[in-house]
Amino acid sequence: MASALAGQHALVSGGGRGIGRAIASALHLAGARVSIIGRNGTMLQQVLDAGEADRAASVDVTDEAAMARTLAELSAEQPFDIVVANAGAVETAPFRKSDAALFRRMVEINLVGTVNSFRPALPAMLERGSGRLIAIASTAGHRGYPYVSAYVAAKHAVIGLVRSLALETARSGITVNAVCPGYTDTDMVAGSIAAITGKTGATAQDALAQLVKDNPQGRLITPEEVAASVLNLCRPESRGITGQSLLINGGEF
Repeated sequence: MASALAGQHALVSGGGRGIGRAIASALHLAGARVSIIGRNGTMLQQVLDAGEADRAASVDVTDEAAMARTLAELSAEQPFDIVVANAGAVETAPFRKSDAALFRRMVEINLVGTVNSFRPALPAMLERGSGRLIAIASTAGHRGYPYVSAYVAAKHAVIGLVRSLALETARSGITVNAVCPGYTDTDMVAGSIAAITGKTGATAQDALAQLVKDNPQGRLITPEEVAASVLNLCRPESRGITGQSLLINGGEF
């Protein structure tokens, strides 16, 4: 794998923690030059200090102009061969309390953030005739969950984007795919557990059991498992895989 990614330049959004950091580290270990972006400069610096990425920049993925400038700066010496749009967020609320503003926030961070990660990198990929665009979506892009209708809608949209863009680029040498983990052992899920315990009085153990009840393996997915799937999609041998959304969820349907 190291020889497969040697000399390639990868961008990972939301690369300062959780799944994004695991992906950045895996790509770096596989020989890629890795640039990471995110809103928390302190966390990004920690990844650099740990030797898990090469460059970092603080930027809000929902800001189209700022993203265009930042990605241009990071790719000035070498265009991106791989872009992993990982940045995302979730807010919980019953639908009757989910106003249009909540839906807009979920669409902005999860869908528009993906668009703003892909679009600046695409022209150079088209010119070279190669590239990997990978969105970190969610099991929520394939099925519904109660109390997160806005998040589910946004993740369904991400998968729709992937399928459409894959058809546009099918003969270009570029592949476009989504990786869709179930509940993963990250700070985001820890926040969901805290929210459940705060609202219901349940114990953390009971809250965790509630989150993994639909996973036949009865556990959280690890960030490293998601990173391994991203690595596989980056391999030259995976050039025939495009427009797909790979579920990593222990068999949940």
